[in-house]
Amino acid sequence: MTDDGARPGSLPDRSFTPLEERLDAWAHRRMAALAVAAGPWRRGLLEFAVFTAKQAWACLFGAAMLVLLVLSRLLYPEDALLVRSDALVIAAVAVQVAMLVLRLEGGRELWVIVLFHVVGTVMEVFKTHVGSWAYEADGLLRIGGVPLYSGFMYAAVGSYMVRVFRLFELRFTRYPPIWATALVAAAIYANFFTHHYLPDIRWLLVAAVVLLYARCAMSFRNHRTGPRRRMPILLSFVGVAFFLWIAENVGTWAGAWIYPHQSAQWQLVPLTKFVAWLLLMMISVVLVTLVHRPEAPEPEAPERGAPVSEGGSAALRPPRPADPRADGAGAG
Repeated sequence: MTDDGARPGSLPDRSFTPLEERLDAWAHRRMAALAVAAGPWRRGLLEFAVFTAKQAWACLFGAAMLVLLVLSRLLYPEDALLVRSDALVIAAVAVQVAMLVLRLEGGRELWVIVLFHVVGTVMEVFKTHVGSWAYEADGLLRIGGVPLYSGFMYAAVGSYMVRVFRLFELRFTRYPPIWATALVAAAIYANFFTHHYLPDIRWLLVAAVVLLYARCAMSFRNHRTGPRRRMPILLSFVGVAFFLWIAENVGTWAGAWIYPHQSAQWQLVPLTKFVAWLLLMMISVVLVTLVHRPEAPEPEAPERGAPVSEGGSAALRPPRPADPRADGAGAG
């Protein structure tokens, strides 16, 4: 054991919750057990299973919100003394408190949730005022036409992103300057308001995002002693925005809010909203970088017991015996 109580060769991370520690330790044990005996297909399937499990855990808060929305649509009695929107606010707060008390969530997620809640609610108040979408008109726990549970839906995005940073040890190659990303994010947030009165510049903003992040690659680990995987960061943005669009369809079906084209009967949210979610992702990314500063990947060390190829990197090859002629001893 080392001085901090970690096993030799482990990578302790005190920001992991206890359940995340167990999940990561299980993944490491299973991968180590299959490293020699199993073929590449079994190892690949286990890698995918670990990746899926950690992604699902990162979505915990958002998944809890969707479950509450769906259950309230299907089961909540219409004649209840407490209206549905107020019950959802109380339930969302209860979920948040339970996650903190049970140590299923860390302090960083809490600060991000508060920040996203404020940013999202401000935009919601404006958007409902101009008629972009609407909520149920009843309830006391609301600001204007916006029930307070709406801010938790934005906060779920922030919670997911902070958890992903921690669970997968995200690192970035050629990450753009923070000031430039903050400038674009501020322009995106402003455009959500100004496009109602000025020309909509969302496609210019999409182009700015592509230019900023085109050269950036994201690397991650499935478990803390595993190899790093790489992918273009723009691909991850598109993937997350797509799942947010799916979640939005679930939310509108559950009656959490409706768009004007859904007032007569529910219809699929148009794919044009996917672009809006992609741009909202940029605001989310910049807010999360206030908590997790983007870092470059560390040099990869060879796995314990792994052979070093003759053509491998010089940093990974064992040192060669000293040549006595190198210092001139054999000259003459």
